Amino acid sequence: MFSAAQSSKSEFLDKARQAREERKGYKARDRAATLIQALVRRFLCRCRLQKQIRKEVDDLFQDAGTTKRNALSIFKIARKLLFIFCQDDKLRFEKLCRSILGSMDVENEPKPDIMQDNKLVTLYLTMLVTFTDTSTWKIVRGKGEALRPALTRICENIMGHLNQKGFYSILQILLTNGLARSRPSLTKGTLTAVFTLALRPVIAAHFSDNLLRSLLIHIMSVPAVVSHIYTITPECMTTIQTHDLLRKFILFLSCEEQCVDICVCLEGSHTLCLLGNLIHLGYLNEKVLEEEANHFVTELTDMLSYCQRYVSQKKSNLTHWHPVLGWFSQTVDYGLNESMPLVTKQLQYLWGMPVIRTLFSDVLSKKLETQEPTPPPQPTTSQNNLPVKSLFKRAFQKSASVRNILKPVGGRRVDSAEVQKVCSICVLYQTALTTLTQIRLQILTGLTYLDDLLPKLWAFICELGPQGGLKLFIECLNNDTEESKQLLAMLMLFCDCSRHLITILDDIEVYEEQISFKTEELVTISSFLNTFVYKMVWDGILENAKGEKLDLFHSVHGWLMVLYERDCRRRFSPDDNWLRKDLKPSLLFQELEKGKRRAQLLLQYIPHVIPHKNRVLLFRNIVTKEKETLGLVETSSASPHVTHITIRRSRMLEDGYDQLRRLPVNSIKGVIRVKFVNDLGVDEAGIDQDGVFKEFLEEIIKKVFNPALNLFKTTSGNERLYPSPTSYIHENHLQLFEFVGKMLGKAMYEGIVVDVPFASFFLGQVMGHHHSTFYSSIDELPSLDSEFYKNLTSIKRYDGDVGDLGLTLSYDEDVMGQLVCHELIPGGKTMPVTNENKISYIHLMAHFRMHTQIKEQTAAFIRGFRSIINPEWLHMFSTPEVQRLVSGDNAEIDLDDLKKHTVYYGGFHSSHRVIIWLWDILSSDFSSEERAMFLKFVTSCSRPPLLGFAYLKPPFSIRCVEVSDDQDTGDTLGSVLRGFFTIRKKEPGGRLPTSSTCFNLLKLPNYSKKSILRDKLRYAISMNTGFELS
Repeated sequence: MFSAAQSSKSEFLDKARQAREERKGYKARDRAATLIQALVRRFLCRCRLQKQIRKEVDDLFQDAGTTKRNALSIFKIARKLLFIFCQDDKLRFEKLCRSILGSMDVENEPKPDIMQDNKLVTLYLTMLVTFTDTSTWKIVRGKGEALRPALTRICENIMGHLNQKGFYSILQILLTNGLARSRPSLTKGTLTAVFTLALRPVIAAHFSDNLLRSLLIHIMSVPAVVSHIYTITPECMTTIQTHDLLRKFILFLSCEEQCVDICVCLEGSHTLCLLGNLIHLGYLNEKVLEEEANHFVTELTDMLSYCQRYVSQKKSNLTHWHPVLGWFSQTVDYGLNESMPLVTKQLQYLWGMPVIRTLFSDVLSKKLETQEPTPPPQPTTSQNNLPVKSLFKRAFQKSASVRNILKPVGGRRVDSAEVQKVCSICVLYQTALTTLTQIRLQILTGLTYLDDLLPKLWAFICELGPQGGLKLFIECLNNDTEESKQLLAMLMLFCDCSRHLITILDDIEVYEEQISFKTEELVTISSFLNTFVYKMVWDGILENAKGEKLDLFHSVHGWLMVLYERDCRRRFSPDDNWLRKDLKPSLLFQELEKGKRRAQLLLQYIPHVIPHKNRVLLFRNIVTKEKETLGLVETSSASPHVTHITIRRSRMLEDGYDQLRRLPVNSIKGVIRVKFVNDLGVDEAGIDQDGVFKEFLEEIIKKVFNPALNLFKTTSGNERLYPSPTSYIHENHLQLFEFVGKMLGKAMYEGIVVDVPFASFFLGQVMGHHHSTFYSSIDELPSLDSEFYKNLTSIKRYDGDVGDLGLTLSYDEDVMGQLVCHELIPGGKTMPVTNENKISYIHLMAHFRMHTQIKEQTAAFIRGFRSIINPEWLHMFSTPEVQRLVSGDNAEIDLDDLKKHTVYYGGFHSSHRVIIWLWDILSSDFSSEERAMFLKFVTSCSRPPLLGFAYLKPPFSIRCVEVSDDQDTGDTLGSVLRGFFTIRKKEPGGRLPTSSTCFNLLKLPNYSKKSILRDKLRYAISMNTGFELS
């Protein structure tokens, strides 16, 4: 019974499964049929399309024999043919190629869409020109004169009707499509007709505000339309001047509401185009510009300010790139980009000499008083002295034009019309600098082109207020009035332009020729800026509410630091010019300890206002704190980890390199104990309590910086060190440079001074100065090769054709007997140096010599050095100050300080006869050079420590010795007593003084006479000259 039921159930399930499979098969067949039908239909459709295109191509080529086709029609048919191209179309492709070649003889300039039928456009324009003015109608001549008023009225009605139908918008499209390109496609007749039609309604309405607005928005905002009118149809330019159109534009825009309305109606690019056209008109109408200067300047400022609202500092999803404005948060009409070079050229008139002379006429008219030099003493009159006489005469004539040094004098009222005008002009140019970001350098170059503008602007600033500038501008910092903002804008413009000028001038132009500023004036300006920036930082006025640095601070601080770096490179100011005497270092350090922001900002931006020794103390404190943090200082509860290394004297560099380069950075910063062994592996006597390590470090540095090793070279002239471009002869030279950087960093970290004079350009790179915005390779070149610098700058001043010199953008160098050509840019050896690219050549050459040639070596050295010394610690020092940090103070040795911190052994004491003789010889008998040699003899460095001899580690010591160094086993009770009571075993007259530089120890025999001591000491120190560090 159950088996029968189960059988029927299985049969039912089988049937159901078969039915499902049949239905599935039917669906699959339906889908396959549909797919096949679609493929067939697509194939048939494609065949029909290909047949239709081939017929169209064949028809075109059949007609091509009679007339030549233009490029546009060829392009359209070529696109279709290439879409269906296959092997059967080879003949058609051949005909296409022939047609393309034939079309090259036809005018191929692409026409705007509205001008595809040029004849039709000309016809329509002629109709409009004819029916908007009755002057050409024959019917009104003679007897028809009575009809003129009525017909003129009809013409005015036609113009009114055209305006209601958007006539100006259509003219704008026509002009934009025809002119917004690198080469205009509108003919002289067409452009004349369009501009005449645009002007007629305005003239008929007697220059009503409504029509002037339409003219400005639709016609004057077309890119470079004034430039094209001036070039193509000068007659229209005469019409503009006849109707005094520029003055009417200026007066219309003088209403702030109307000016804002115009800007709002135009997006950024078109506002810029309107600005360019107005500036061009101002350039062409100097008289109007002079008479309406105040209104003109205000309107340009308002337009630039409107654009500035949308200028962004960085790229984002809401910004678009504009070739003049940079990142712009309004939509940008990329169709205008082709015409932007012409618009930029129009904008350049604003900082061209004619417009600058007109706008700054009040400043430039100021005469800088000249001082009458006293005549030089007359040489004796004789025939032999005639050339000398003429020389004195020429010198006197030249010096007669020397002007007085400009200093703050005060006396000019700030609220006077003249000051207000100059301030508004400065606001205009400052707004241009912050808005037209992509041509900022062009603006600065234009403003600095006149040699007398900046000194006269400085003279103007010196006269402001009752006390001459500084106090007035400091008061402006605390005031938020419009007058204060304008005065500060004047200061900003002066700082930006002066900084740009000094950056591009070389040393000869600054110091010898003294272009624009006298060096004495630079001292006055630097003092002014130093005080001003100090007040901004100390009073907390350098940031806005969002914590962003004010543009004013960037301008003033940038100019100050350019002057400071120039002064560090080559002094023009007195020693205490940069210090703030009202700033107490103790107060500053207290605020730094408390984390006060103003103290941190002061140290970040103007550390030079703090005395150098206080900064060195701060640096040593920072290092000490880091040692404490890393556990590298002995404490009552723990001792620092000590690293022991064994060094063979004969292979000191190799052993030191192998054992130290693998150490972690913190181990190198920590305590390292050195054990010297001889070639037989026998330990040398002595315990290293930092002295032996100091000797090891000095010996290592002596070897690696020896030019004979060819890791470093010396500069020509002053023999300062920089990486050798041919150091690659050493297999592992980059690892060696990294090791050297670590060792120098360790010496600085421990306060050990080493007599290693670096080239300033190389130290500047170690400090990261070459990443600065104002860094110039050519300024640093004298520190590498002064002769090479003179030769390069002579090319800059060469009056003739530089091409005659036969130079190329390459540098030929003798590398180990082989002449190697280095290209300054790709393909440079085939590119001649011309008058146009000579400035680029000079900078490329300087950059190659100081950066490119030693790029890898410098990077490796910096990597090692910065692993020990945090680069932020060195930001408070200038390049010469870092050299002093490495090599000690370059001041005269203070013998009293040295005497005060000297330790005596072996029976010597401060009142000992020999010691009294020694100090007397050093102070009275030895020259300053010999004293430096003495210091180098006993400490391995010819310069004293920066903070004085109290910071010399180990302290300087003098020990009385009786025997030679190889027999010296140290002090004994007998030797000490004999030394103390000046008892000698025998006369040590034949023995020289010796030293142990690792311990800063002078070993001095107990001489019987002062003269013997003097002669022996002089001889001993003279035997230690040359590139020796111990």
